[in-house]
This record gives sequence, C-alpha cells and structure tokens, in this order.
Amino acid sequence: MDAIFKALSDPTRRALLDSLRKRDGQTLTELEAGLGMTRFGVMKHLAVLEDANLVITRKAGRFKYHYLNAAPIQEVADRWIAPYAKPLARFAMDLKNVLEGPKPMRERPTFVLETFIKTTPEKLWEALTNPQTTSLYYFGTNLKSDLTPGGPFQYYKPDGTLMLDGEVIEVDPMKKIVSTFIPIWEEAEPTRVTFDIEPMGEVVKFTITHHDVDKTAKGVATGWSQIASSLKSLLETGVPITYPQSM
Repeated sequence: MDAIFKALSDPTRRALLDSLRKRDGQTLTELEAGLGMTRFGVMKHLAVLEDANLVITRKAGRFKYHYLNAAPIQEVADRWIAPYAKPLARFAMDLKNVLEGPKPMRERPTFVLETFIKTTPEKLWEALTNPQTTSLYYFGTNLKSDLTPGGPFQYYKPDGTLMLDGEVIEVDPMKKIVSTFIPIWEEAEPTRVTFDIEPMGEVVKFTITHHDVDKTAKGVATGWSQIASSLKSLLETGVPITYPQSM
C-alpha cells in the first residue's frame, strides 16, 4: 500500500494515470505530449508507477505500450472506501444481446490487469474453472465449460439464465485460458479475453488481458477489477468481496 500511496501523491503521476484512464495503451511519446517536461522525467515517473504496479507495459513490434492497472486501486478502494461508502459500480444485466458474426480483433490489447495472489497455480486454476467457486467471486455466476477449444465458455446466473457467452480458443492447463467474450446484458461485439497464470515464488501473478474492450459492454473494465479483487480475497482469506449488482 505504501508504494501505491507514494505513487499517487505526485500530480504528474496522477496526470499520467488520468491520461491512461482516458486512453489506455499509449507509447512514451504519446504520454509525454502536453506534460511540459523532458522525456527522461516522464520515464522516471512511469518507473515509479510501474514499481507500484499501477502501470504495466506490453511490447508490440518495436513499440512499448503502457496500460493503467486498476487492480491495486481497486484493492485500496475495497480496504479504505467500500466499508464507508456505497459502491457506485454496478453491472447492467437482463438486456437482450444481438450476436453478430466475429470480426478481426486487434493484435494489441486495449485492457491489461495484473494482480499478485498468495496462492498456488493449482488453486488459482481451480478457482477459475470450478463452477461452484466462480459463483463466489464472478457476480454469482457459474462457469460452464469443458475447457476444450471450440467448446463453450459461459457464465450462468443461479436461475439458469445465460449472463456471459463465449467459446474456448486456447487452453494451457495451470497457465492460460483464452476465450471469446460475448455479454448478454447489452448489445456488443464479440471480443477476446486471456487469463494468464504465472508462479512467482510464494505468489502467483494473475493477468487479465482483454482485446477490443472498448467494443464490448460498458462497465466491463470496472467489472474485471472487481472480479480480480474478489478472487484475490477469496484465495488469500477464504472470503470473497461481494459487490452489489442488478439482477
């Protein structure tokens, strides 16, 4: 928490985060435009944000892109704000989705979230794939999937209503799941989501990458932050974080 508060204490670093919040996946050149400081100065501020895990980077070709990582901020909100104020984030559900044919997706992701969980790859994999466990942190929904490429990757409400449709694209047990993402509660284009599991000593790095997140339903980015935060709490304490939702 100290690294997060230190990173947020500087107005330039907050301006960088605001810029990424408005448009994620920017290069260093794009971020330094309008800041009125040297490229080296911007790099120093980005290094502090990366150390606090508030900014993460991905390379595509010869360019390096920067992404706002909302997971640490969600954890701060859960610890310091949620107990005292009514959360504003809600999922809009029960709306009919019109499914269109698949369209080419960008090679560069538009949303990346990383969080570090004190658990094992086996326990995290179990939490991601067990229907009874997903209901504890994934807005009360149960996953239906045989984890076979071409098979379903769907989340159902307790009453049996389909909430999120999808199809498995790639599976690497204990390491990766790639699937399409088709929200039912709002008309949106099919997009692609990747769950990555990477053991790092006593913790596991869990990364959610969402291509074309701007083409899907509103509130998905906030939803990913809440899901990751609740999943982390479940695996580390045995108790998930419950967020209000519209059913």
